[in-house]
Amino acid sequence: MQKQLITAVVLAFATWITPQTAGAQGAGRSGKSVVEAVCASCHATGAKGAPKIGDDKAWASLASRGLTGLTESALKGIRNMPPHGGSPGLTDIEIERAITYMVNQSGGKWSEPISDVTAAAERRGEQIVRTQCAKCHQTGVSGAPRIGDRAAWIPRLKHGLDFVVRSAINGHGPMPPRGGMADLTDSEIRAAVVYMFNPVSTPMKGPSDAPAARPDPNHVVVDGTEIYLGVVAAESLRAQYAKGSKESSMHGGIPGGKGHYHVNISLFDSKTRGVISDAQVEASAADPVMGAVTKKLELVTLNNIKSYGNYFRMPGKDPYTITVKIRRPGTSRPIEARFNFRHD
Repeated sequence: MQKQLITAVVLAFATWITPQTAGAQGAGRSGKSVVEAVCASCHATGAKGAPKIGDDKAWASLASRGLTGLTESALKGIRNMPPHGGSPGLTDIEIERAITYMVNQSGGKWSEPISDVTAAAERRGEQIVRTQCAKCHQTGVSGAPRIGDRAAWIPRLKHGLDFVVRSAINGHGPMPPRGGMADLTDSEIRAAVVYMFNPVSTPMKGPSDAPAARPDPNHVVVDGTEIYLGVVAAESLRAQYAKGSKESSMHGGIPGGKGHYHVNISLFDSKTRGVISDAQVEASAADPVMGAVTKKLELVTLNNIKSYGNYFRMPGKDPYTITVKIRRPGTSRPIEARFNFRHD
């Protein structure tokens, strides 16, 4: 049943992938050029107390604030650094790229932000796969799931298409970030993943024929934080994971009986696309009859992706409201997101 559900969901995503305009990676100066022209005057040597480029320890502490927090400080100015780094002509995206470059030169693995300027129509999933992805996925090099091998792709999709797309964006195992094509947009990567799961030969529709993209009810963005909800029945997990495995022992073990569900929350910084793994997260599951149960979500690693989860008992047929509260380091207040959940 779970495999059929995943297949249906991914095939549905496949029908939603349409050519749209994409952010231009090249619009504006690169982070490196901005740093060399402006930021290096202090950050290259650590003058005036500026964190020195290459000082992993100093930048690790700063990076925990995320790109949103660091950019806010750079735009307003902080301590000895004037607003916009003393260069009023810098755009916000150029400042973000400069920060990303300095973080990456100091041990970070952030992705350079993409400009909001529109560019040419996006490449099709099939085109991207034939150009780049097929180098490994055609024959299964280094364990890569082969194109069209649904038996290999379905286990990787059990936590949702967005997990796989994010894994491709950030890099996974021997696969470099963005599959080794740095100019791929997020939606182009999504199209390539969908194509590899379900290769098709039908012509791509033109923009005028494209159906409107459907909102994902399990994905919201709040204050620069992307929040994804995943809910899996404990019965499915018991059938999937053998006793004694790491997955079967999460949160004290998979509960017995019916009506138990694993609630999983995945967090990403909407600017850097990096996984957020240093937040405090709690969730409550409420229905009109039983009321709400609130639990702290524990940090877990599934498919090499860090996320937060715990088990909740949700036996009723009424829709449940799952409320998630998240506190990120360096923030003054928690953020909150609400989702609706009804089991089949």
